[in-house]
Amino acid sequence: MTGPIESIPAKLGEIRAIHLDQPEELVAALARQLSASELERARRYYFDRDRRRFVVARAELRQILASELEVTPQSIQFEYGAYGKPSLASPFDDAGLRFNLAHSGDLAVVALCRQCEVGVDLEAIRPLRDEADLVRSCFSQREQEEYLSTLPAARNAAFFSGWTRKEAFIKGLGKGLSQPLDSFDVSLASDMPAQLLRVENRSGRECGWCLASFTPAPGFVAAVVTQGRECMVI
Repeated sequence: MTGPIESIPAKLGEIRAIHLDQPEELVAALARQLSASELERARRYYFDRDRRRFVVARAELRQILASELEVTPQSIQFEYGAYGKPSLASPFDDAGLRFNLAHSGDLAVVALCRQCEVGVDLEAIRPLRDEADLVRSCFSQREQEEYLSTLPAARNAAFFSGWTRKEAFIKGLGKGLSQPLDSFDVSLASDMPAQLLRVENRSGRECGWCLASFTPAPGFVAAVVTQGRECMVI
């Protein structure tokens, strides 16, 4: 077991960060915890590095859930919503445990919550040649205006703050891209508390979701949303 590199206490539950680049012999041992469908997904990766990272992320997720449920990692079964959001299948869902997984590069984060939905996203901060195009195509009008009003030197950080916040909310909803990206607004400032400002015709405070950003490791930014609870990473 590789174990989490960091456990971040939060009022929403718990967030764990995991390094994914592990020795091949350990990856092989972790693969034995996965289901046949997970192993098939792993085999579809073209690059060995991506395959290994997928195996480690899924095995660590199973270990984290197994610890909470007091069962073996291999015994856990998942089911998937209409847009692919994973959840625990019966009888494991009786515990009311909700989770979400995100990974970028060598890092993964797992967010856990009880009795309410949760979504998490993670990105390595890096230069993007098509950043301005992504802002125009993926950000709402309000978000685009905030991005353009940000000093040029701070725009890359603002972009990834906004991107992870939007992705976390989409993942929390479990609707995939059937939820239009311009139907809600998030704040972009990387040095200020994250805010969900609007969801369709409702203000962020009235929408029933809470949002927080955090830094799981240097060079990364992440965001988490929970439904119907105060969401504050401490």
